[in-house]
Amino acid sequence: MAVRGALAGPRVLLKRLREVMAEPVSAQERLDKIVVLIAANMVAEVCTVYVLRVDGSLELYATEGLSREAVHLTVLKPGEGLVGLVAAEAEPLNLPDAQTHPAFSYKPETGEEIYHSFLGVPVLRAGNTLGVLVVQNRAYRTYSEEEVEALQTTAMVLAEMIASGELTALAKPGAEPAARRAVNVQGLALAEGIGLGRVVLHEPRVLVKNFIADDVQRELTRLDQSVDTLRASIDVMLEEEGMARAGEHRDVLEAYRMFAHDRGWLHKLREAVMTGLTAEAAVERVQSDTRARMLRQTDPYLRERLHDLDDLANRLLRELVGLNDGQKREEVPENAIIVARNMSPAALLDFDRTRLRGLVLEEGAPTSHVAIVARALGVATVGQIANATGLVDPGDAIIVDGDAGDVHMRPPPDLEAAYAEKVRLRARRQAQYAALRDQPAISKDGERVNLLLNAGLLVDLPNIAETGAEGIGLFRTELQFLVASTLPRTGAQYRHYKAVLDAADGKPVTFRTLDVGGDKVLPYLRTVEEENPALGWRAVRFGLDRPGLLRSQLRALLRAAAGRDLRVMFPMVAAIDEFDRARALIERELTHLRRHGHALPDTIQIGTMIEVPSLLFALDEILERVDFLSVGSNDLIQFLFAADRGNQRVAGRFDPLSPPALRALKLVADAGKRHGKAIALCGEIASRPLEALALLAIGYRTLSLSPAAMGPVKAMVLALDIGAASRLLLPLLAATARRAPIRETLRVFAEQSGVPI
Repeated sequence: MAVRGALAGPRVLLKRLREVMAEPVSAQERLDKIVVLIAANMVAEVCTVYVLRVDGSLELYATEGLSREAVHLTVLKPGEGLVGLVAAEAEPLNLPDAQTHPAFSYKPETGEEIYHSFLGVPVLRAGNTLGVLVVQNRAYRTYSEEEVEALQTTAMVLAEMIASGELTALAKPGAEPAARRAVNVQGLALAEGIGLGRVVLHEPRVLVKNFIADDVQRELTRLDQSVDTLRASIDVMLEEEGMARAGEHRDVLEAYRMFAHDRGWLHKLREAVMTGLTAEAAVERVQSDTRARMLRQTDPYLRERLHDLDDLANRLLRELVGLNDGQKREEVPENAIIVARNMSPAALLDFDRTRLRGLVLEEGAPTSHVAIVARALGVATVGQIANATGLVDPGDAIIVDGDAGDVHMRPPPDLEAAYAEKVRLRARRQAQYAALRDQPAISKDGERVNLLLNAGLLVDLPNIAETGAEGIGLFRTELQFLVASTLPRTGAQYRHYKAVLDAADGKPVTFRTLDVGGDKVLPYLRTVEEENPALGWRAVRFGLDRPGLLRSQLRALLRAAAGRDLRVMFPMVAAIDEFDRARALIERELTHLRRHGHALPDTIQIGTMIEVPSLLFALDEILERVDFLSVGSNDLIQFLFAADRGNQRVAGRFDPLSPPALRALKLVADAGKRHGKAIALCGEIASRPLEALALLAIGYRTLSLSPAAMGPVKAMVLALDIGAASRLLLPLLAATARRAPIRETLRVFAEQSGVPI
């Protein structure tokens, strides 16, 4: 009973604050009333509110007890004083004698030299510091835990007031509250393009509208019931078929279960409710405090746990407000920029493409599947933006620069105007590329280059006509499997492949058989936990061990290509025997189709991907068996340098234009010439003009690109003397003495030769 009695004050304060928030008064009058209420309720002689400004400083916005003349006059530099310390660390500071603390900073205009005890708490929202709330007394005293809790709870109300933009009218130009400040963040460019629009959160935060409880006991009951339901739902998911065995999905849910059953977490939630908050407001406050602390951690493991806690808190909030994951997504605005921690390709395809302007991810890598789909859709995408979902609110203006990897949140009008002009210039450049559409890619010295497209979805197919591509050099068949909720049957695959061939309208299409496993997990197939999945049970290895799956796909491809030419290649082949076994499955399916009277393809060409370095030392043997080869430079280069392309710490450490990489790629091109077999390259480097220039110089004449790269690469080819490029590059590959980096040498050559890169 003693605890309940001690906490009655905060609940009364919250109710009074709710009344003040509803009054039709100016923002300054509202703030002035709030500090008076807090001071009276906590028996404090001083209550002050500092607001974080766009320049990182803290401005005194309201006070009870200090000199009123100091309001909007006193400004603390970033990190200055005790208030700056609270803002920087996002932690409460409770001192019996503030003036003895080494961070104490005296501001004579405030008149605070007579006050000793100090309690400051950060004003937090989504883990971001918006300001600092302080109470002080003349007496030397340490504030109780209940008082700290009460002030933190009160700070939530201030956070919503600051975040709403209500205080902006009180600020001088250039000194606006940071809550609505422009934020510029550098990330990783994943898909080219410029997107201007409004934020749409992929996993919308539950909007807490009611902060103040009318009946604390009822809120405690709601909280306990929702936590019990949450725990039960996690237990059910862990017991479902497919989760019983160890694996990444189970590990995630086990982490959820551990956090959901953590007594400390539940205790914090209950304490927050006891201060007078509703159950959902309590969840938001506890998670905001936790997020603020963990965002300041440098340990990547702890930062990763923040994602688990965010997910858990969001699940609990949805339970409290009666939302479920099956709810229909609201229609997105005309100029939607999706902001997400990460997304599956299927989730991205759920959005109306005509309304999408960009995508911002907290995670993501250039070769991730969502990035591949984003490029196919022509959606500007930037990844590796830390805390992206916490930095923006739905409806915020945002710019995504998929060329430079920049994201501008709440940009100023002049920056928006500059980017709008950049978009217009880009459109004019695209019009220039479109004029090259029907022009064959023939270099200045008369070399013909075949430019094909990388694709994987039906939405890619119009790009053949739009870009003037000579066909599809890589059709990623796994994307149909990755975006499906269940395993596509043979009939569905047949219809899909037939539609692809119909859309290609006689132009060649090279189908890569199912490349799953590793980082490409099909949720409806049981997976195994592997130490190094990229080097594990994936691609052709998976298909040969699950021949029924591979045979089903081959049968669908053979039927779809009836009366036409079919090109099929196998991924991740590491040994000659693997190719022989895979080719034997095609022969087996041909026998089956003949026996049942099905029409067959006019011609069948069978090839393989060069992705595993072992095949570099078996090129003559493999070329005696195949009709063509295609180099998958993404995997080949990551295996060549033992650098995981999905690991941002090492993915960019090795240059594909370095001598080892180019020598390896040249081995394949040279072997193809010796055997008179077609050699293509379909990795990401073919889509970059400078890298494509190098590929042409070492002997490649067939490149498969992303749709957006077709114009820039063709323009490069038309302006290039390939012979001159070869004469420059080949001696550099043969040289043993250290020289200038090849990339820089080629860049200078291109500039001097007038080759656009």
